[in-house]
Amino acid sequence: MLKTILSISGKPGLYKLISYGKNLLIVESLVDGKRTPATARDKIISLGDIAIYTLDQEVPLAQVMDTISKQFDGKQLNAADYKTGEQLADFFKSVLPNYDEERVYNNDIKKVISWYNILVGAGITEFVPAEENAAEEAKEEEAKEA
Repeated sequence: MLKTILSISGKPGLYKLISYGKNLLIVESLVDGKRTPATARDKIISLGDIAIYTLDQEVPLAQVMDTISKQFDGKQLNAADYKTGEQLADFFKSVLPNYDEERVYNNDIKKVISWYNILVGAGITEFVPAEENAAEEAKEEEAKEA
């Protein structure tokens, strides 16, 4: 699902990919629904391509968002609760206990919180495809049995 959700450098919020051409993307803001062009000069990244550093591997952003959603019952987060570096670190440790504190900065955590709130506000609550979710749960069950 996150493959069609884009972050565009220099533009606030998140955008949904609507259409594309040779050197142009048509995107729609998830915040206000306005459609705008994004050119080849814009730095555009799909949320599906983003991963968070941990001490042993990189965890896809979709899994992190799914964990946040499960932990907070799919409700938006109150960004005001996470102002200090310590509050941000405590929040992210509760979501991803082994994240790499040296490579994941406070601004990255703030961006994850902001993106999560935008996605939930836009009605997007399915972050990981169902087949990936089932495979992940099977792995967790095998680890508990071992």
